[in-house]
Amino acid sequence: MLPDGLTFERASRDDVDTMVDWAAREGWNPGTLDGESFHAADPNGFWLARMDDQMVACMSLVTYSADFAFLGFYIADPAFRGQGIGYGLWQTALNTCSSNTIGLDGVVDQQDNYQKSGFILAHRNIRFGGIPEGMAPGSNDLVTMTPAHTDMIAAYDQNLFPAPRRTFLAPWLTSAGHLGVVSLTEGAVNGYGVIRPSHDGHKIGPLFAEMATTAASIFDTLVRQSGCQTVFIDPPKPNAQAIDFYCKRGLSPVFETARMYRGPAPVLPLDQIFGITSFELG
Repeated sequence: MLPDGLTFERASRDDVDTMVDWAAREGWNPGTLDGESFHAADPNGFWLARMDDQMVACMSLVTYSADFAFLGFYIADPAFRGQGIGYGLWQTALNTCSSNTIGLDGVVDQQDNYQKSGFILAHRNIRFGGIPEGMAPGSNDLVTMTPAHTDMIAAYDQNLFPAPRRTFLAPWLTSAGHLGVVSLTEGAVNGYGVIRPSHDGHKIGPLFAEMATTAASIFDTLVRQSGCQTVFIDPPKPNAQAIDFYCKRGLSPVFETARMYRGPAPVLPLDQIFGITSFELG
């Protein structure tokens, strides 16, 4: 039985910032300003459990389309764990979602619990971190991202993400503190990446590219232009070229997640995904 006085409700914009802080406390190292872009993706996609006006659990279930949604931020306050609050919130949010497929990046030791709710493992994502070394010169094909690039990047992005997400990308690409570069060949996008400050160092995500050499140029340019020291990036484990490259740059595995889907799993070109956007929103 759930505690008396417990309510499940949609999170406000300010609550989303608190959720980002909670994710940092869990060691997930979100971007320091992620709340703005995350909330823009789906203002109704964030949930919390509240008791006596205190937030005691949270999660997100961001709907991108009728075909795809993504679940994240599944956290309970340590003082309120083991009482069924998180699972109650989980059920409440999932019952509102009508998307055919829901994805998540879960901690590996919770994989069995997610399977009980119908989620099936697709692949692992490996977080690499460290101080990059051996950086190469930049490429003339790379340009710094501006709002004028948003439409072409959103069109390119649809081939690498399970649903259109221009509403999310518009602030993500050019928010304060975010630096993006795009690779153009005869005016056509063949890769792009974004780096942003996180609670520990900087994070790159996404990093998409048609060729490994393009991905390498984008990575090196983002690191060099941002002036960052420690950097983190989350490639899917099946992309062996990405993992080999980050090892050569002196980065080491520090964390991993299980990418799981409930419903038909999207078919994505993982060999072109050199860094997913975020563990929270996919």
